[in-house]
Amino acid sequence: MNITALGAAREVGRSSFLLNGDKTKLLLDSGVLVSREPGFPIHVKPKDIDGIVLTHAHLDHSGNSPSFFLKEGVDIHATALTLELSGLLIEDFIKLSGLNLPFESIDLGNMLKRAKGVNNNDESQIGEFRIKFFEAGHIPGASIIRMDNGEKRVLYTGDISLHDMNLIRGAVTDWGDLDLIITESTYATADHPPRNQVEEDFVLFLKEVVERSGVALIPAFSVGRAQEMACILRKRNFPYPVAMDGMALKTNEILLRYPESLKDPSLFKKSIDNLELIRTIADRKRIVKQPSVIISPAGMLVGGASVFYNNELSRSSKNAICIVSFQVPGTPGRTLLERGLTIINGRPHKVKAEVRRFDFSSHSGKTEMMNLFRNVKGNPKVLTVHGEAESCIKFAEDLRSIGLDSSAPIAGENFKI
Repeated sequence: MNITALGAAREVGRSSFLLNGDKTKLLLDSGVLVSREPGFPIHVKPKDIDGIVLTHAHLDHSGNSPSFFLKEGVDIHATALTLELSGLLIEDFIKLSGLNLPFESIDLGNMLKRAKGVNNNDESQIGEFRIKFFEAGHIPGASIIRMDNGEKRVLYTGDISLHDMNLIRGAVTDWGDLDLIITESTYATADHPPRNQVEEDFVLFLKEVVERSGVALIPAFSVGRAQEMACILRKRNFPYPVAMDGMALKTNEILLRYPESLKDPSLFKKSIDNLELIRTIADRKRIVKQPSVIISPAGMLVGGASVFYNNELSRSSKNAICIVSFQVPGTPGRTLLERGLTIINGRPHKVKAEVRRFDFSSHSGKTEMMNLFRNVKGNPKVLTVHGEAESCIKFAEDLRSIGLDSSAPIAGENFKI
């Protein structure tokens, strides 16, 4: 069996791995690097693969998958929720970046017609591979996937969170004996602060902003992070107005149909019912003048309604921008964090609003990941991916120190087991 890293090699973005068995070739994810000009994995011809398995809906894992459906397409398997959320995110991606993409909405439609939706803890079959789906804990519907051809077992974590959040449960880690693991390394060199303390600090800061007559913007991913923020504020009885905008509203509607994918469906529903839903330009212009909290995609300020709010709110020191998501290098959110600058009408401006970062990561940190790998079964080879270069390389070194054969692949590198 051979595995080739097509993307997410010493970087976050364009996750994709080619698994080549005796008779079957599987693509594990096919994502994009979200930037002004999208980046793509190393190209594989649709006729050269037998199927695609998606771990979850985020564009860095799913965003390139319609390019395999320009003609008849191939089999594509994922949880039913992942498929529905992928359709939502990719359709929006096409609207924003259509001229820079090798596919159109019709190709996305062809993909969804060919898709097979499963539930986590189910199995499916593509060619020689029996595929097992485990709950990954990253966002609703996310999966860890294990491929078994009767001779070798390969596990791909996708993005993984071992701890419970307010919205979803933590990952399932009873994977059985394995020959190879492809694992994310996003935060493999750092631990996260205690979640309860981060939540307390977050809510206290938002109260301070509203009580000084300011508006707090929370740029948040439309799938997962936006809903987690709403759940935190509801659970902690935040006393001031909370609004939500953008594609997160459509995500809410989808998640309400999949209560089995949520940790506490009742809390989620109460959180959504407690929001002011922003649907028009007039609503946006009104809410930025009202002391409140606004949750809005995009989480890295690359598009969506959060760009409008950022432009409006960054001009005043009474306002605040709360960064609650990972910021890929080169994105407006990363520039805001590192340099205190934002782009308005094509020109850089110093941000006057108070900028705070809160670590609400849906990725596991160093100690959690090391403890996980100390207990894996089968003495597998490990490929460390989906992290900045330093994280991937250091995580591979740390895994070698506990006796695991580990490498941080570069794009195009091939491994045999």
